[in-house]
Amino acid sequence: MGLRRSLVDRSGPVNDTPDDLARLIHEALEIGDWDGDPAVLANRVRRLDLGLPVEDEFMVLCAWLGKCQLIHKLDQAALPVMSKELYQVPDLMAAFSTQVGGGPVLIEVKSKSDRVLSFKPSYLEKLRNYASLVGAHLLIAWKFHSVWILFEAKHLKKAVSNFNISFDLAMKENLLGVLAGDQAYKIGAGAGIHLKMQKEKLIETVEGDNQRTETWQMRVAEVMFSDRTGQMMKSLSPDTQTLFTTWDLHTNEEHAEDHIWIRHVSTGDGLQFGHTALVRLLEWHLPDGAKLHWRRQFRAGRIASLEDFRGALARALDEGVIHLILDQMPHTMPDFVEPPASLKQRGAKIEQSAISSPAQND
Repeated sequence: MGLRRSLVDRSGPVNDTPDDLARLIHEALEIGDWDGDPAVLANRVRRLDLGLPVEDEFMVLCAWLGKCQLIHKLDQAALPVMSKELYQVPDLMAAFSTQVGGGPVLIEVKSKSDRVLSFKPSYLEKLRNYASLVGAHLLIAWKFHSVWILFEAKHLKKAVSNFNISFDLAMKENLLGVLAGDQAYKIGAGAGIHLKMQKEKLIETVEGDNQRTETWQMRVAEVMFSDRTGQMMKSLSPDTQTLFTTWDLHTNEEHAEDHIWIRHVSTGDGLQFGHTALVRLLEWHLPDGAKLHWRRQFRAGRIASLEDFRGALARALDEGVIHLILDQMPHTMPDFVEPPASLKQRGAKIEQSAISSPAQND
């Protein structure tokens, strides 16, 4: 948080008026049973504006990761009424550029902090019935604390009464990378931002308890960057600079008589997913104490200051700031997902090796 407070001023009013207020009022009136009480109408509008944060968040991150062609919510209102006994409409429909041989996929969104995600058999059967009816693959998007996982519904297995999946298994079958474009990365130890603060005027001196506290008027005299080897640089690409805001940087100060160096540097610990980095990017621009409004984020034309996430990681790797980029492969690659080029090349080599090898006698 030290770098954030050093560089960003978030003072000033925040406009909380929805940009589609008229449509929200119309939807609130369509709900029915409104008795003319303005407070009731205002509460409905407020709830509609808040939306469904978990679904909205997943839509925003999919749109930002770079492989999503289209994602939208599915209306849960269905007729005839008796159809609800057989079918459950999933939350979302989405299409990704990484898909092959078919139409969009269906996604049911869940948020649960327990290490096991559970579905009642009747509910899961209705979801599967709907997917079969429209001929689409059914996926589950699970938010576990701050981490998102996307997996095929077929990995849910019958336990005593419900269909369950553990967090560990869901992570092993995670499609968020190969389907939506998510990547994990690490900023190398030693990479960071360095600010030289020039002392201009001594404002106040306080003496007491064997210590002396000075308050100075200062200005930023110099901004430097360092790569993962610790080499200092005067410039970095804007995208690489932005990536620093997604990382927990260690802050230390070096004091001299006429200036102070404030250094925000990576220790090399940890690993960041692209979708968790997005949250940090968006929170960077919020006033202190404000919460993300996901519905407004997906209505915005520009989701985040870093528009080409995967390209930014590649540039940061070339510039020596990123130490590691990881593409997660699921244990079971679905037939509707285009395998990454590296995986296809490896498969071709294995196949060629099998053809070239002499047959072994049993």
